[in-house]
Amino acid sequence: QVQFVESGGGLVQPGGSLRLSCAASISFFSLYNMAWYRQAPGKQRELVAEISIGGSTNYADAVKGRFTISRENTKNTMYLQMNSLKPEDTAVYYCNFRTVRIDTKWGQGTQVTVSS
Repeated sequence: QVQFVESGGGLVQPGGSLRLSCAASISFFSLYNMAWYRQAPGKQRELVAEISIGGSTNYADAVKGRFTISRENTKNTMYLQMNSLKPEDTAVYYCNFRTVRIDTKWGQGTQVTVSS
């Protein structure tokens, strides 16, 4: 029943890098638009990056130029390469479909902490 499992988070200093992975246990992964989301303490969940079926990408202004989303359809896996990390990037990161609903189920996510 678990559709997505995030991994790769950790503690990193400002300016550092991390690569997050999302393993999808769903059929026809390549036919879905996907996205990375994050939720910081006291904040609402926000869209970080998205990648379409065709591979086109879009990013939140806060991460544009620093993060790169990608997917490897043959492995049912999605990635988020995060460079030049800032303390403001500290959050729990989740992967899911690009289109979510109120009743959308979320995984455990992976914690990213950027601190000196």
